[in-house]
Amino acid sequence: MSIEVKFWGVRGSIACPSPDHVVYGGNTSCLEMRVADKVLIFDAGTGIRNLGKDLIRRQVTEATIFLTHTHWDHINGFPFFVPAYNPKASFHVMAGHLTDQGGVERVFSAQMANPTFPVPLSAMKSKLTFEDFNVGDELKPGEGIVIKTAPLRHPNGATAFRVEHDGLAVCFVTDTEHQPGKPDEIILDFIQDADLVIYDSTYTDEQFEQKIGWGHSTWQEGIRLCKAANAKRLALFHHDPDHNDADMTVIEQQARSTWSGAFAARDEMVLRIE
Repeated sequence: MSIEVKFWGVRGSIACPSPDHVVYGGNTSCLEMRVADKVLIFDAGTGIRNLGKDLIRRQVTEATIFLTHTHWDHINGFPFFVPAYNPKASFHVMAGHLTDQGGVERVFSAQMANPTFPVPLSAMKSKLTFEDFNVGDELKPGEGIVIKTAPLRHPNGATAFRVEHDGLAVCFVTDTEHQPGKPDEIILDFIQDADLVIYDSTYTDEQFEQKIGWGHSTWQEGIRLCKAANAKRLALFHHDPDHNDADMTVIEQQARSTWSGAFAARDEMVLRIE
């Protein structure tokens, strides 16, 4: 048994299509996990557009979409998620940070409302359902699959996900801000012994001093957390759009030399966790 992870968007803040963002990619947050017979989608940034085309190619018509939060870089690809317009398809959208703010369906509907978008949410003819849960809940999207959730330090709130199946664990931890010199005990416990941790590595430690309060972390903190929690591998994620391919190459080399389990996620990178 395995968990297959594919990165469809690895950038934060805003998509950055340019000749200088080819190697690591310019799409915003979206990843896919194939677990047993289930397709699990995490975030709906611009990367979900290409994922949607791939689902059509694979004739996949059912999936669950889990949202870390609903800042635009994590949802603005959803109007271009073509499978959602297929009447024969079914998608379930879940979020854990909006229970007291009107719910996730309201946010998605507002994103696709006049005057900011010409196609309303109602134009999506798939069986589209929305569910709000409380962060900390355990979710069970399929037999033998458990998804644990935890709160993250981010403006307006965000949710971390830990996908467990057949003794394997993959953690998706973005967007979150650490406190220098004080590891986040919630995250440490959450990622304990994980096979893969996908972590908010927007900045370097040197850049972080000028970004306090912005809600993001560093690749160095990701390594510190993973080593303390006995995690096996770390995927640097939510790359700063100002970090072009040359910058990212340096960052990845530094991260690898610091800890061999670290690497930088790229658009369309596939990992099989076994």
